[in-house]
Amino acid sequence: MTQTLTLRRPDDWHLHLRDGDMLRAVLPHTAAHFARAIIMPNLVPPVVTGADARAYRDRIMAALPKGADFTPLMTLYLTENTDPADVAAAHAEGVIHAVKLYPAGATTNSASGVSNFDKVAPVLEKMAEIGLPLCTHGEVTDAAVDIFDREAVFIDRVLDPIRRAHPKLKVIMEHITTSDAADYVRSADKNLAATITTHHLVINRNHILAGGIKPHYYCLPVAKREVHRLALRTAATSGDARFFLGTDSAPHTDANKLLPCGCAGCFTAPNTLSILAEVFEQEGALDRLEAFTSLNGPAFYGLPVNHTTVTLIRKTPDYPDHIDTPDGPVTVFDPAMPLHWTP
Repeated sequence: MTQTLTLRRPDDWHLHLRDGDMLRAVLPHTAAHFARAIIMPNLVPPVVTGADARAYRDRIMAALPKGADFTPLMTLYLTENTDPADVAAAHAEGVIHAVKLYPAGATTNSASGVSNFDKVAPVLEKMAEIGLPLCTHGEVTDAAVDIFDREAVFIDRVLDPIRRAHPKLKVIMEHITTSDAADYVRSADKNLAATITTHHLVINRNHILAGGIKPHYYCLPVAKREVHRLALRTAATSGDARFFLGTDSAPHTDANKLLPCGCAGCFTAPNTLSILAEVFEQEGALDRLEAFTSLNGPAFYGLPVNHTTVTLIRKTPDYPDHIDTPDGPVTVFDPAMPLHWTP
């Protein structure tokens, strides 16, 4: 039985760090294991210009623990007023590595997102021209569409038309949750990839709802049926270069998770590598973990792989059930299964 596992140091291709005190509290948990991360721009106010991205990057770097080796890869929040020239300039300067599309109202702090997709066509055209990827939160927000169907409908109504209109645009379907999304990614031979979260490999909608509501498992996109969770496991462990890790680790204080209208998000940064090693071992795919965590993402983004490594040992991990922040405790995601790997 394998006792150690050495991987190229992983990257996280979808991460929420928040700002201020929360940023300073959660950043060390990512920097301890990951070399780089695509940083989500849905702050209040959102990161909408190159100047915003530079300022946010500076705050992240200032919050890094002494001696930490971590590079934030910044993104811009796409709005109907985004300036294509500003996007191109920020990309040329190396400030941003992607632009994020939130349908208005789809998730936390998405009120400034897109309602009229025709209005962002000039930005998408410029991005296709310069090779800047578009990251998508893949859900429609039409109240008539069932929440469990919003990802599949987004593919048909929004994503496929965008890709047909801009065939050279590189697109990452973030935090996919359905077999529909996995199949759609496989249908494309270029310019399309998807991130898969740690928690969507572990939980289905029963974990949230059966036997009482579990607020700390509530996330958006919401976890789906077991058949979809298994489809995600198949995709993640396949070695297919179109699928890679984006944890969507999203810290909220317990007080905000437990409100009558609680926040969506799972905080997985402290134990993601332990959980992933467990999942891949369960699937007989430990030899493909490095591709998912460390190789496929850089290849799609056109970045070099990391030269440093991380070694996991077969040992029960010791991580906290919550972390303390000045705003209150933040619960760490509970995988509800024994873990046997420690980074």
